[in-house]
Amino acid sequence: MKILIVGAGATGAYFGARLAAAGRDVTFLVHEKRAQFLAQRGLRIAGTDPELRIEPKLLTAGQLQETFDVVVLTVKASALAAAIADLAPAVGPDTVIIPFLNGLGHMDALVAAFGAEKVLGSVVHLVGTINGEGDIEVRDPISRWTIGEQNGGEMGELSPRVQVLLEEITVPGITAVAVPNGIATMWEKWVFIVTAATVTCLMRGSVGDIVQCPGGSDFVGTVLAEAAAMSAAAGFPVSAQELAGSLSFLTAPGSLFTSSLYRDVTAGLPHEGEHIVGDFVRRARELGVDAPLLNLALLQLRVHDAGMARRS
Repeated sequence: MKILIVGAGATGAYFGARLAAAGRDVTFLVHEKRAQFLAQRGLRIAGTDPELRIEPKLLTAGQLQETFDVVVLTVKASALAAAIADLAPAVGPDTVIIPFLNGLGHMDALVAAFGAEKVLGSVVHLVGTINGEGDIEVRDPISRWTIGEQNGGEMGELSPRVQVLLEEITVPGITAVAVPNGIATMWEKWVFIVTAATVTCLMRGSVGDIVQCPGGSDFVGTVLAEAAAMSAAAGFPVSAQELAGSLSFLTAPGSLFTSSLYRDVTAGLPHEGEHIVGDFVRRARELGVDAPLLNLALLQLRVHDAGMARRS
């Protein structure tokens, strides 16, 4: 398969590099500055044993003139509209688009642009960042990629194309998983990340800092329950096992975990607050689900943004 990775941030670069290192036909679609950097230094993955370096095949938007079998969209929400325009020449009659973005708002945009039959549900789990040298630094060994049809499949079975794609992305360094219903899996992750974002942004600290204080663990549980109630109202209840796992992770004593949204906010960087928390709260309101703590987190993010805009 010819695979196009749109974006080469931490997540896209890691999964793309793993596929390329395993012999898959991978090309990265990146901005000119990133293309120049990667052409000179190579794409390097640090924090793994052994560390990985590849010479990536690179294209910029103006150079894209051929279609691909698979387009993997790995940009942040703020770059979604531009990325859709950039990748359009890569989409042929049989192209499959697999997004890495959090939340669900991007699915509406992709379906509107290319049609529902071209877009799979997808979730990735990776703890990584671009370090000071411009390389990808992996901070946790987990690297899981889940794919599935939007419609849930017939009788809970995997579709033929998902089975083929699963084989293609099953390579060393990637734990590939296929599920009948990709949207349900996306809701599960959204519940987790909106909870993680809410508790760390509101409390201004790591999971370990939160739970060491009286009432901290109960607070996390309350936020998780709010998010789970919203998902259930939308028709995608999160399993008790999944909720227990999320609660355990987000209340682990001594944990240094913080959400990526919190890290972006505290660093004064552009963030996905509206895409992750704002869209979730909007849907909760439309469904009549009470979510006071999620609303409070969204208000705080908007106040933060207003202050940043005033000072800039």
